Amino acid sequence: MEITINGKEESMFGNPPEVGEQLPKFKLEDADGNKVKTADIIGRITLLSTVPDIDTPVCSVETRKFNQEADKFPDVRFLTVSNNTVEQQKNWCAAQGVANLQMLSDENLSLGYAMKLYLPNFGALARTIFIVDATGKIIYRQVVSEITNEPDYDDALNALKKVAKRVDD
Repeated sequence: MEITINGKEESMFGNPPEVGEQLPKFKLEDADGNKVKTADIIGRITLLSTVPDIDTPVCSVETRKFNQEADKFPDVRFLTVSNNTVEQQKNWCAAQGVANLQMLSDENLSLGYAMKLYLPNFGALARTIFIVDATGKIIYRQVVSEITNEPDYDDALNALKKVAKRVDD
């Protein structure tokens, strides 16, 4: 699958999983250095967004947006994954006051390769949003075709509203 970065075509490691497929097995690292495996994510509806670099403007805006939405969906786990180090993510979260979602590091590219979201020539993950049901089945997928663009938040949040209660509805 190809996406663009400032209009220049970049190839992904493969084709990301489709709606209806199970979340593949991968290992990430949380802010405390603990391993978070796919099995740890299953069991609850999850909105999983991947961003190339948390220290860039678009990634920062996206993550703050989902942080704001997370408290409106108390039954949903919001995860943002980048291949930044745990330390970079902790520093960013502290500086931005992000506490409603969980940042996970894919510094070892386990998720990037398992979900085919890694951009080898760019050295980072593609910008994507997946919604996964409690059984680990992918029920929504958005791969942002131009990495410098923000995702379609409304589309993702409307899909989430179909499967999870929002407190202000």
